[in-house]
Amino acid sequence: MGRYAIRRLLQAIPVLLGSTFLIFCTVYALPGDPVAILGGERRIDPVLAAQLREQYGLNDPLIVQYWHYITGVFVGDFGETFQGVQVNELFAGKFGVTIQLAVTALIIEAIVGLGLGLLAALRRGRWEDYGILALTLLLVSVPTLVSGFVLQLVLGVKLKTSLGIDFFPISGTDAGWRSFLVPGFVLAGTSIAYLVRLTRTSLMETLRADYIRTAVAKGMPRRRVLGRHALRNSLIPLITYLGADLGSLMGGAVITEAIFNLNGIGQQLFQSVARRENAVVVGIVTVLVLVYLLANLIVDLLYAVLDPRIRYE
Repeated sequence: MGRYAIRRLLQAIPVLLGSTFLIFCTVYALPGDPVAILGGERRIDPVLAAQLREQYGLNDPLIVQYWHYITGVFVGDFGETFQGVQVNELFAGKFGVTIQLAVTALIIEAIVGLGLGLLAALRRGRWEDYGILALTLLLVSVPTLVSGFVLQLVLGVKLKTSLGIDFFPISGTDAGWRSFLVPGFVLAGTSIAYLVRLTRTSLMETLRADYIRTAVAKGMPRRRVLGRHALRNSLIPLITYLGADLGSLMGGAVITEAIFNLNGIGQQLFQSVARRENAVVVGIVTVLVLVYLLANLIVDLLYAVLDPRIRYE
């Protein structure tokens, strides 16, 4: 297992280099002059513009610019903005907010998605199954922008004024972990629907397997059949989906953070794209790539825990 983990980490290096190079080329190929944008509506002084381009290496060939960037990344330096602020300093506080939001969304997704998917599989063909499937269609159909504002209105205004319940904050992070409950559910809405359907399908296929019928025929208790055999063997595709979804939740938090006024990396990404802060944009996406790679490694290592037949040599 240890050798496999090391091999996967080594394999992640060319993936990181290739993905960051494509991202770097895409961002720097965007139309417009980032130095000219600094002046806003006023034309920036040509001498100052030339100094800034020289200072930030914008006159160098693209491959040289990428080399300077990636060598800095490997020592923890993501560069600096045109205002002279280190990108690392921008990441320090804002990534913490986005990570809390993404982890909260992942926990909600896992609890609700696995629970409803298990219920739908066990009650297949009954009203519970049809009701859960209808709910998943609703979650997929309603955009994040709509569900966010609706929940703000219901939980933050109607529930508070009608029943006096003020447990669900709808803006900012002043309430601690409770501040991420509603935005976490909004962010995880679509993923919950997919996980419910994936859980239902995976568990239904497992319940039809020969070894499940054999265990039932031997008189094994139903709870043991479901927990030890059916659910455990069904978890492999579910864990794979959850691991890959962590990076998607972090990358898709732009709208959710804007609705609930969360000062996270999503808002920073939106602002940086508008200002052509290329170092910040590439830095954010690079960290998201690292999150994807780490999540995939953890998922692969969990395979051997869930299924003893899997061995990595």
